Amino acid sequence: MFDYAFFQRAFVGGLCAAVLCSVLGVFIVLRRAALIGEGVAHLSFGGIALGLFLSIYPLDTALVLSLLGILAISYMQRKKIVYSEMAIGIMISFGLGLGAVLASMAGGFSVDLFSYLFGSILTISSSDLDLIVVLSAAVLIFVLVLYKELMYMTFDEQGARLSGIPTGLIDLAFNVMLALTVVVSIKIVGSLLISALLIIPASSAMQLSRSFRGTVAISITVGVIAVLLGLVVSFLYDIATGGAIVLLSIGLFLLCVALKKIVGTEAAAPAEGREGARDRA
Repeated sequence: MFDYAFFQRAFVGGLCAAVLCSVLGVFIVLRRAALIGEGVAHLSFGGIALGLFLSIYPLDTALVLSLLGILAISYMQRKKIVYSEMAIGIMISFGLGLGAVLASMAGGFSVDLFSYLFGSILTISSSDLDLIVVLSAAVLIFVLVLYKELMYMTFDEQGARLSGIPTGLIDLAFNVMLALTVVVSIKIVGSLLISALLIIPASSAMQLSRSFRGTVAISITVGVIAVLLGLVVSFLYDIATGGAIVLLSIGLFLLCVALKKIVGTEAAAPAEGREGARDRA
């Protein structure tokens, strides 16, 4: 299967999405902010529909709308217009409403829109792959540069703020990176299933690891295995790639839960605690 150029592109794109979602997912799960991923994913749906309606490259419009949505959520939070969950809920409703209206105006859901909703990794084009690689590099550089600050904020945001870390600015930047990650993953698992790739590998890792770095490493391993196995299964049996990846992720999660019961490990990253995060930062 690696003799085919389309499979090679799918392999590289899937690897990028797996690593990004697995890394950011650890921060999201530990901060109990899974809803923000769901919000950005549904905003991207509206952006995809807008791109198809206007005959513009859908990932470009998905990226623009996702970034604007992140800024809108941040503004509503900062100005205390609504609570965080309410702001995200408003953006979810906007993305779904916009997508539904544009789809109806265009005469219904096209095959292209369906592939963006549920993923179509085997149809990644060269232009898709270029965008995926560039955005992936940007997100990874951000995480590597601000790793200590992000970890400190994850365990003790108030302490990080008092220590002089610009938590508001970093949090906004993190959400922007999350929007980039969602766009990277759209062709892999689809906008409706991205939140699963963000949450499940990290949740699996927390069953086994006792350190923050260990949790990140296991999360990446689980995410990569799920994406690559899903890619192979979808190629061999001609089934929906996004659905296969999500189901395999859930299977790996159940395996991790079983292993935790067998070996008697405790949930990992929270055990490091606030003091450990402060010392590392």
